[in-house]
Amino acid sequence: SSRVVRWLLIHPDKPITQRGIARATGLDEGLISRLVSRMEREEYLVRDQGRAVRVGDPALLLDAWREAYDFSKHTVYQGHVAARSGDALLKFVSDTLAEQGIEHAATGLAAAWALTRFAAFRITTLYLTTDPSPALLEQLGFREDSRGANLWLVVPNDAGVFQGAVDNREIRCVHPVPVSYTHLTLPE
Repeated sequence: SSRVVRWLLIHPDKPITQRGIARATGLDEGLISRLVSRMEREEYLVRDQGRAVRVGDPALLLDAWREAYDFSKHTVYQGHVAARSGDALLKFVSDTLAEQGIEHAATGLAAAWALTRFAAFRITTLYLTTDPSPALLEQLGFREDSRGANLWLVVPNDAGVFQGAVDNREIRCVHPVPVSYTHLTLPE
């Protein structure tokens, strides 16, 4: 359901059929039918005369998603990497991952900073498509320890977190919609 909500919030004004949602998200049409029916009952979606749906109130849907979002379902590697600042760490890790050809995207306040240069952050959080190898962790100088951690490498339970990812100032970030809920759920 998170993948569907993410897609709908990225395209809040775009009417789309259930089949279109299934194609856009790569999910089963039966699942989409159940999710859309539930979201209509809860008044998150409105249906037009052509049977397409769209988000009725994006802020309401975003609030509901944030309330239901469970970051603990992801695999999180918490550790420390020597760096002068959060933005220097973000650039170093992002560059290293890109050089290794590892798909990644910043999230949380690190992504908010990369997108706006406005939010200060202490913890750099990046999604990865696969578990980091020991060789990568060694290359980063990563010391696993949750106390004093300044780097979280997160393997999501759903690759949909990469949907709509954008490159901004040489930093790959999740779409701004997930940034708006993720930075409120991560302890920074």
